[in-house]
Amino acid sequence: MAKQHDQQFKEEAVEYYFDHKDLGLRGCAENLGVGYSTLSKWVRIYSTNNGTIPTRGSGNYASDVEKENARLQRELRDAKDALDVLKKAISILGK
Repeated sequence: MAKQHDQQFKEEAVEYYFDHKDLGLRGCAENLGVGYSTLSKWVRIYSTNNGTIPTRGSGNYASDVEKENARLQRELRDAKDALDVLKKAISILGK
């Protein structure tokens, strides 16, 4: 499972990069213990969002409609996965 980082850590990591540009993104990422592409994404987001990194944690929805939409999407995905398993089982048993 991917390591979760809070917003403060992300912003401090980006600031660390800006303070240590001589190390480059790869060197800063290694020092911080995060992936190169992860730090690169945080820097890009930070630069385009006026010095902040908006985050969305699990269960952190802007409205009840978004929360319900996410629940329904999960339910649909799970139903599709179950249907795929059943289709495979039928094809195996039907031979």
